[in-house]
Amino acid sequence: MSKSVAAIICAAGASSRFGGKRKKAFVDVAGRAVFLRSVELFSNREDVKQVLLGIAPEDEELVSVKWGPNLKFFGVKIFLGGGERFDTVRKGIDLVKDDIELIAVHDACRCCVTDKIIGKSIDAAGRSGAAIPACAVTATIKQVKDSAISKTVDRSDLYEAQTPQVFSVELLRKAYDNLDNLDKSAISDDAQLVEALGHEVTIVESDSSNMKITRGSDAAIAEAIIKSRPKPAPKGPVGPYIEAQW
Repeated sequence: MSKSVAAIICAAGASSRFGGKRKKAFVDVAGRAVFLRSVELFSNREDVKQVLLGIAPEDEELVSVKWGPNLKFFGVKIFLGGGERFDTVRKGIDLVKDDIELIAVHDACRCCVTDKIIGKSIDAAGRSGAAIPACAVTATIKQVKDSAISKTVDRSDLYEAQTPQVFSVELLRKAYDNLDNLDKSAISDDAQLVEALGHEVTIVESDSSNMKITRGSDAAIAEAIIKSRPKPAPKGPVGPYIEAQW
């Protein structure tokens, strides 16, 4: 029996490396805003009972006016995130309903993640309490000091962490209760907080197509990935407005 899931989608970042007039979460990729693609992937799943979208306070008007009615229709709750990603996730955890068993934390700008990877991550977390998708590092990694290579790093056991990162509600709450005891500047994802408790995190094999849009050029790559995939057959009758639902 599948467990009930709440998805916290983080779209409150400053997008300082992206450039352009609009934040990366709100740019169009293949005709749809990046964050909406991420929202859809979770709102369309039967095991996801709650979708929480964390946005920056300065984006509240834009999101409410441009996408508010559609988000409401799909049962998405908007909340205002904090200055750091951890602050946003912590606020999202406080909004999770009592009957939820697992929390999936996802970067809004990973809009190329597949339903299969989401499902595998949820299933793995249901068994172990903590699971994340990750892909093996294929590039040659150099450690650098004073603009010179000091070491070539063995990549045989290195993996790049991705999202959604899925945890039992109790475990993630416990991990965040411990956050203030840690050096926040040295922590870059939720799995690291769980690791700090001594809890093992399961890896779900993924690949580099589950990319995170960080710079302006990444949007074109994400669009190419999405367009290269076969379109899923629509469920139920197909109307003339299906492409315009957002």
